[in-house]
Amino acid sequence: MEQSNVEQLYTWLDEAVELIGQEVDLSYLELLPLAGETLFEQQPTQEYSEEIQAKLKDKLTHISVEDYKKEEIRKAMQLAILKGMKGTTQQQHHITPDSVAIFMGYLVQKLTNSDQKTLRLFDPACGTANLLTAVVNQMEQNVEAYGSEVDQTLIQLALMNANLQKTEIEFFHQDSLSPFLLEPVDMAIADLPVGYYPNDVQANEYKLKADEGHSYSHHLFIEQSLNYVKEAGYALFLIPNFLFESDQSEKLHAYLHEHVHIVGVLQLPESMFKNEKFGKSIFIVQKKGQYTKTPSQALIAQLPSFQNVEAMNDMVGQINEWFKKEHLSKF
Repeated sequence: MEQSNVEQLYTWLDEAVELIGQEVDLSYLELLPLAGETLFEQQPTQEYSEEIQAKLKDKLTHISVEDYKKEEIRKAMQLAILKGMKGTTQQQHHITPDSVAIFMGYLVQKLTNSDQKTLRLFDPACGTANLLTAVVNQMEQNVEAYGSEVDQTLIQLALMNANLQKTEIEFFHQDSLSPFLLEPVDMAIADLPVGYYPNDVQANEYKLKADEGHSYSHHLFIEQSLNYVKEAGYALFLIPNFLFESDQSEKLHAYLHEHVHIVGVLQLPESMFKNEKFGKSIFIVQKKGQYTKTPSQALIAQLPSFQNVEAMNDMVGQINEWFKKEHLSKF
């Protein structure tokens, strides 16, 4: 059976990683940017042995990144990253599922005016940039994209992901809860990192800091995202379902009531999660502005399985109708 383009590119990256790994003692995830760099530059970029150099050059004669569409490159990268993440114990190493990333792109489109020439988009927890590039790839207008990530391996993978797709993204390699040199954006998207934020001094700058002990990073990321969203701009967060039931949720409720209109909560299919306690939802908010108003009825729904095409098409139809009725202000 002939391989698809996604499979071909994944196989090339996988084999290049294995080759480089013969003499560079790094993990699969750390080797992957070296393989991607070789492909992007069309030549080995490190001082490898003559044998490895020759094998990589030979592999390059059988591939051209120009032959692949952006989404094919993103999906091949995603497969390679998922392989690298298997068996790793680092909690921050996870990737937004493809179906969710694409669905969030659809929601961003619904919140964006097709007449707008440029959309400024920010992901403060971009990881490998899978979610960010999936959304950018779906947009018809020009996107000025920004992403931040503290983890060095993930930011290298994000940069390689963007380079191979020829997608211009400005990345910040920093603690995403420290200040940015960033002008306000139209929209923020984030797969929120869940857990405690260890830097109590930095957390002290936030309204959503804990009254005692460590603050929740997922709360601080919501506030940080909204700090950089324009008035009347939107934010879409992938949140844990327990977000509004935790011991610090009262403060979160008060903060949201003061600063945003809640547009909707779309619960992801339970079948996506091994345990219901790990379930997630897409949380959509609009930052309050002079002419903004709360929707007459929030968009609340339990999404069907993404594999159930008929049910999913029906749900998308209902969401489209909701957007028509609500006449939300768009960018």
